[in-house]
Parts: sequence; structure tokens; C-alpha cells
Amino acid sequence: MRHELLVAAALAATCGCGVAAAAPAEAPVPANVTAAVADKSRPAEDVARDADRKPADMLTFAGVKPGDKIIELVPGKGYFTRIFAKAVGPTGHVYAFIPTELDAIMKKKKMPVPSGTDPNNPNVTYVHQSLMAISVPEPVDIVWTSQNYHDMHDSFMGPPDIGKVNAAIYKALKPGGEYIVLDHAAAPNSGLRDTDTLHRIDPAQVKKEVTAAGFEFLGEDDSLNNLSDPHTKNVFDPSIRGKTDQFVFKFRKPAK
Repeated sequence: MRHELLVAAALAATCGCGVAAAAPAEAPVPANVTAAVADKSRPAEDVARDADRKPADMLTFAGVKPGDKIIELVPGKGYFTRIFAKAVGPTGHVYAFIPTELDAIMKKKKMPVPSGTDPNNPNVTYVHQSLMAISVPEPVDIVWTSQNYHDMHDSFMGPPDIGKVNAAIYKALKPGGEYIVLDHAAAPNSGLRDTDTLHRIDPAQVKKEVTAAGFEFLGEDDSLNNLSDPHTKNVFDPSIRGKTDQFVFKFRKPAK
């Protein structure tokens, strides 16, 4: 079930009758998102991961619309990049952002850094810059990062100054633009303890860091929650891989 905490909080605050407010209705999946997920050109490897990654829920929560401009931080193998490209359509654009902070590990693994335009999706441009100096040709509607916010705290990425990273993201967004952070949840009150060992981060730590940059917290989606995850295993452990407890937060740059 998808939900936004601010909506629930507002209902609770306005209801003085002592009766629990009903859970907000699940948002319908927009046609552009349905079509993007169903696109026949998607690799079979991607489609096989849909049950765990729930892309329709994720894009619906993010509010991805035709014509949107999106920065996707650390796109990995392009799972979400390809879906975003179809969902925003020819009038939209996706900036697939590969941080220079990953250069050393990509060189070690002999992974080339893509550049230019994606030949299969002309509305996708690869950007290779530092996370602390994000710059694209136009203000964007959404900045998206999935399963890698925790890495920004780890030694193999430098690490970059997270305050400067979130400030750069804030600057790249349009007023009213949204910042979506999806990541593997660590145990409550663990802060940054598990980012480099278990590849998890305390959701409260993320909220603290992002709001410190001036963002408003709008709410969260619970589609990827897994209450049976003990939060004690590395996310690559075969017993939990693909089934970790994940949080999805939505932040907004104030409109004024």
C-alpha cells in the first residue's frame, strides 16, 4: 500500500472525534507509467526484477509525468533509466548522472564510463561530474537516487561532503521540485554505522541530512517495506538480497 505520512498526519490532526482516520486510498498508476513498465523493449533481466523493485509504485509515488526532466543519480545498469525515459516521453529528459567519485572503482573493474546520448533512448543523456557540483542544462523536476544514498558516506567514494551533495541537488531542482531517496534500511538509531559494512543507512539519518539542506519532507512510500528483515545482514547476503526492508522518502524544494 502506498501512503504519504503528511496526508495521514493532517487527517489525524483535523479529526478530533477519537476515531482513527481511514488510510488514504492507493493512488492509481498513471497511463504513462503503466506503458513505460509494460514497454516490450525492456530487457528480460529488468522485467524479472519488477516484483521486487515495484517500478509502477515507485514512479507513481514520485509523480513522474510526461515532459518531466529527471536527474537519476548513479543509474547503475539502467533499470530505472529505461523506465524513466519512456515515462517522461519525447518532451521529457533523463540525465543519467555518473559521479566522478566512482571513477577509481569503475577503472578497477574495467567498466567504461558512458557518455553522450543513450543510443536506444534519445531523451537520455549521460552526465559525468562530481556529486558536489551537479550541473545540467536546465532546472529539473525530480532528482532520484535508489539504493545508493548510503554509498555517499563510504570511503570508496571519497566520501563526498554530503552537505555539499544535497546543496547541489537543491540547486539543480526547480522551485517545487522533488528529491526521491530510496535505500536499504538499517536498524533504528544506527546512524551511519552500517553504510560501509551492510550497505544500509538509518532512514532518520537521511531525513536529517536532506532537510538540513532546506528540503521539506513530504512523506514516504511503504511498498518496499519488509518487516521480517532483521537489518543485521549485508544486502548482498543471498538470504536477503532483493528482499531487504527499503524506505522511499519524498522531499521537496520549497516553491518560494
